[in-house]
Amino acid sequence: MKFVLPAALALLAAIPAAAQQAPASAASAAPAAPPKLLVVISVDQFSADLFAEYRGQFREGFARLLSGAVFPSGYQSHAATETCPGHSTILSGARPARTGIIANDWTDFGAPREDKTVYCAEDESVPGSTSTKYTVSDKHLKVPTLGEWMKLADPASRVVSVAGKDRAAVMMGGHKVDELWWWDGKGFVSYAGRAEPAMVGRVNTSVAERLAQAQEPIALTPFCRARSRAVPVTPTFSVGDGRFARAAGDVKAFRASPEFDEAILALGAGLATDMKLGQGPHTDLLILGASATDYVGHSLGTEGSEMCLQLQALDQTLGKLFAVLDKTGVDYAVVLTADHGGHDLPERNRDHAAPTAARVDPALSAIAIGKQIAAKLAIAGPTLVGGAAGDVYFDPKLTKAQRAAVQAEAIRLYSAHPQVQAVLTRAQIAATAAPKGPPETWTLLERARQSYEPSRSGDLVIALKPRVTPIATPGPGYVATHGSFWDYDRRVPILFWRKGMVGFEQPLSVETVDIAPTLASLIGVPVPVQIDGRCLDLDAGAGTTCP
Repeated sequence: MKFVLPAALALLAAIPAAAQQAPASAASAAPAAPPKLLVVISVDQFSADLFAEYRGQFREGFARLLSGAVFPSGYQSHAATETCPGHSTILSGARPARTGIIANDWTDFGAPREDKTVYCAEDESVPGSTSTKYTVSDKHLKVPTLGEWMKLADPASRVVSVAGKDRAAVMMGGHKVDELWWWDGKGFVSYAGRAEPAMVGRVNTSVAERLAQAQEPIALTPFCRARSRAVPVTPTFSVGDGRFARAAGDVKAFRASPEFDEAILALGAGLATDMKLGQGPHTDLLILGASATDYVGHSLGTEGSEMCLQLQALDQTLGKLFAVLDKTGVDYAVVLTADHGGHDLPERNRDHAAPTAARVDPALSAIAIGKQIAAKLAIAGPTLVGGAAGDVYFDPKLTKAQRAAVQAEAIRLYSAHPQVQAVLTRAQIAATAAPKGPPETWTLLERARQSYEPSRSGDLVIALKPRVTPIATPGPGYVATHGSFWDYDRRVPILFWRKGMVGFEQPLSVETVDIAPTLASLIGVPVPVQIDGRCLDLDAGAGTTCP
């Protein structure tokens, strides 16, 4: 496999292969003191299913993590299995009902602009903004994160957050960060007015140089060759046998490729090195959001040669990252997880013993259902706002009597459709108690309750049946997705590693909200707010002592 990101990315690219493949010995005695650096990695759309499929192929970075504490059944336990809600749970210890991040976007009829859609990581009060042309902000995150807990305990602790998506960097970084950088389609950027470290400039220059070159196809390994098969999605478009060839200047192809994660992790490693994270008297936090797996999953699906090459490349890139950190001599601990799982495209799922896999019926869109309701009830206006699944909102102009009639008719129409599993009302969800027991046993109402925030959530929440993909019309760049109530979207791996810890695997379910209190315990930082997660008992060598 060939990666040609040059000079400024030498922190990763120049690590000798032998160093990349030599994880620190698990037999070494673990330090008695807390680690000086926490490294938190989120691999966007890295489902527990993908982890199980590829774990036997990992030889480098993932192999190191597999020698630590392995939780193969971590849960993003809520129903809204999207990027922003998922990332809000990882370092807050709180589910979306508490973080306030109930979706990537929601409807706010009181928003001070014509566009009433609100993006999770924006400030919609900025004049002239829209939900697609926005000013990035942390204002909608209602809770503090681990980095803020650390700074409350020790203001000298430093927090660095780097990701391929603004919402990943913001939701994991929180409200008080020393450096926060994300990819905006042209380069890595931050909040307005922030000084640009030299490393950011060097990486951006290097990425621009790389983009100006074409990318040759990546050679297929035997394992990936067995997964290479063209699957027609439309009469003129297929996926499944790609090898990441890219024309010069094709930014979208760069983003949905292994090159993207290498750039993200290179910037994180560069900032960690330049800032000497973990090399002072305080514990620091490095947050990395690797986003390419999600873009590959959306644009090409999860079961072809493309995802195979992506995960094998990510394994190599993680190995390079760890080799860079090893060279600093810093005692660091790592946790890797994901913001949600994912679902392959139905055209290929139907070949994999899932005959019910289908694309959503366009007639299930809120606009289409709303028009039927308006015609039957003789009500002007759209009556409903939203998509084919998830949150659906009633038109605020409806009278109380009209709302009741619209709700009754909406429940009837949605429930009668063969692709709909459940129609949940605002009142039903609000009346549902906090769930108890393992997340795989929760009812649909309990799952929805953990994504519900009264001022942001819909009047109805629509749950599609398993294997129904909420993309009615696929095309290049968007063939598969996530976001459902089902475990293929909820289950993610959670992997902890620290030099010297005794490795083990715990097959029982845990949650991503357990990560933050576990790391807080590891470094002796108190949790200053009420959370949903609990400390996970790692081995004594890792240094975790749960209350």
